[in-house]
Amino acid sequence: MRRLHPAWLVAGVAFVALVGAAGFRATPGVLLHPLHAEFGWPLATISAAVSVNLLLYGVTAPFAAALMDRFGIRRVVAVALLLVAAGSGLTVAMTESWQLILCWGVLVGLGTGSMALAFVATVTGRWFVRRRGLVTGVLTAGGAAGQLVFLPLLAVLVRDHGWRTAALVVAGAALAVVPLVGWLLREHPADLGRPAYGATEVVPPARPAGGAAGRAVGALAAAARTRPFWLLAGGFAICGATTNGLVGTHFVPAAHDHGMPETTAAGLLALVGIFDIAGSVASGWLTDRVDSRLLLGAYYTLRGGSLLVLPSLFTGRAEPSMLVFVVFYGLDWVATVPPTVALCREWFGASGAVVFGWVFAAHQVGAALAATGAGLVRDRLGDYAMAWYVAGALSIGAAGLSLLLRRRPALALPVVAAGRRAWSYRG
Repeated sequence: MRRLHPAWLVAGVAFVALVGAAGFRATPGVLLHPLHAEFGWPLATISAAVSVNLLLYGVTAPFAAALMDRFGIRRVVAVALLLVAAGSGLTVAMTESWQLILCWGVLVGLGTGSMALAFVATVTGRWFVRRRGLVTGVLTAGGAAGQLVFLPLLAVLVRDHGWRTAALVVAGAALAVVPLVGWLLREHPADLGRPAYGATEVVPPARPAGGAAGRAVGALAAAARTRPFWLLAGGFAICGATTNGLVGTHFVPAAHDHGMPETTAAGLLALVGIFDIAGSVASGWLTDRVDSRLLLGAYYTLRGGSLLVLPSLFTGRAEPSMLVFVVFYGLDWVATVPPTVALCREWFGASGAVVFGWVFAAHQVGAALAATGAGLVRDRLGDYAMAWYVAGALSIGAAGLSLLLRRRPALALPVVAAGRRAWSYRG
């Protein structure tokens, strides 16, 4: 019987860590109205805390990827989980809106950002040669689906025991994952004397000599000189706006505006998370076989069409038409991630994980703008309809950006190390 390759164990621990960190990111949708009712804060103010969280979640990612190269995955992930637990637990004592921004926005944003999709790119880049796209899809599903699957539990806790209980449960979930990370998460296959999965030779890890911040900024400086970086970043910014920023944050309040109970709306988002697993895994499988540009063009076009019809689907209960939307949107939720990671690796080589961190930062800038913008639309116009229509049009635009990408040329892949730019060539 063949021994299980350690890459699969590392991927399993990473999956659990991503799910554990996802819990607090699930709470905005079910806490907007309870916080508004208790403290009287406008929805736009509460949404601003969500925006800070989403923004830091993205901006932290490239620095976290560089820190993982310098100090190791295990240390960075353990500290990140502690930050999530602290930010979630401290919210129970807050009395002012700035404290919500500090705990919910800053602490949790930094913690979850350190385990964002750049973490996925780092793990798959180190441990997998074969099945890389598939594993990227599975790990991506862990973070996104974990966030959504938590929703029904959190909604029930908020309804029956108050929002503070829900916040403490999330803090406990993040803490529970820390020992597992310290025990089982490994750094490089070479540390175990093994090749990466699908490789034939043991390759010693390259130890970056410069600071993590310098490497992250250097990767951005090199990538920003290329047209593909801006096309990928622009498309991914729209991706963030139409998922985490809009649907993830405002779907439950929007459904509640139409008379749907919050627990029912949270259950629908959890269903999105379940189908997201299938969609992410399928997208990873397709990424290993189909041109990533075509995949992104199809995903964004279909997403845009679904958002344009969403305002007509809201009613006081879960009608069949809404269930169709939920299934469809779930399949598309983070299907964009595996082909985007693949394109970053194709264009930027050894710096692909760090560059993807910056592309993901753009994703979260879009998410932050959408979270606050949708809150303002709701406060000013009385409903969310305009937000859905704008998001649908932007998604179709993202499809166009993706299709403008060319295949990588044969040379000049930027590789950033030790805070400076170097160049590698492929024939």
